[in-house]
Amino acid sequence: MTRLPNAQPLLAGKLPPALLTRLLQQLPTQHPQLLLGPAVGEDAAVIDWGGAADQLLVAKSDPITFATDAIGYYAVNVCANDLAVTGARPLFYLPTILLPAGQTDVTLVERIFQQIGDACRQLDIVVVAGGHSEITPTVNQTVVAGTMLGSVPRSQMLAGRGAQVGDVVLMVGWAPVEAASIIAREMRQVLLARGWHSAELDQAANYLYDPGISVLQPALLAASHRLVTAMHDPTEGGIATGLYELAVAAKVGLAIDLDALLLSDLAVRLCAAFHLDPLGIIASGTLLATAPAQKADALLALWRAQGWPVAQVGRVLAQQQGITAYRNRQPVDFPQFATDEITKLWQ
Repeated sequence: MTRLPNAQPLLAGKLPPALLTRLLQQLPTQHPQLLLGPAVGEDAAVIDWGGAADQLLVAKSDPITFATDAIGYYAVNVCANDLAVTGARPLFYLPTILLPAGQTDVTLVERIFQQIGDACRQLDIVVVAGGHSEITPTVNQTVVAGTMLGSVPRSQMLAGRGAQVGDVVLMVGWAPVEAASIIAREMRQVLLARGWHSAELDQAANYLYDPGISVLQPALLAASHRLVTAMHDPTEGGIATGLYELAVAAKVGLAIDLDALLLSDLAVRLCAAFHLDPLGIIASGTLLATAPAQKADALLALWRAQGWPVAQVGRVLAQQQGITAYRNRQPVDFPQFATDEITKLWQ
């Protein structure tokens, strides 16, 4: 049988942006109450649900497929981050838990439920009916795919498409702390055999909690003070993909100073141990934002006062100028990744 081009296997990870855009165009995505619908660079839906006049409903679903350890904690925080970048406070969580047949015992299930419960309590989120749990032979490792609901005042709603030409691009939090935690947890024995010290691996594993993968606080702080035009949390695909998605959503170009990016030395070294690029690897715990230049100093000061590391990393350009990058003030190719670098760990 002749193999058609469309039958070419896709790489692990997100669907390619062009393909995803084409597929979304085939779906019913228009409704007068849908204020923010599906698009590349938009990670949550905003709905005028007809409740309180000044409150909008925000909804998000996300699966956790890379991490196996602390999967419940990841699942809650990743969804909460995607709500927070719209300015919304997360309120309710509906987890769907798929467990592999022949590998699941009561201890595993109890641990995942405890992780979900602890993470929700920390963020003042309530678990509600509507989720699902199942042991199934169709998965070979645990998958937690949750839906989170929240609300945002109409006047504070933000979208990834909000970036404006002339804005500055800001970064909050170290990257890629999520990847560092996954590498330290999933590859601990390999790294110990290579001579890494257990104290360093313990520190990296704990990056999940300190500095942590939640950007709820800085995102809600920026939204409530109305100092940003758009926010995005870079997850799968890392910092570079997050910046690309921000540009695509707003139909703008970017000029990014790669030397200004906030990169954790330990995380960079862990990536290097497996020949992974830290700019293209899963990066929850970092917040990207755009803001009018005249508001940037106030916003940076606000974040610094809360103890967050911050940096101005670029500018928003007109779309026709494209996405450019600089190192040592010299133009270089903007890094692009067809799939998240973390997938190479298991190849």
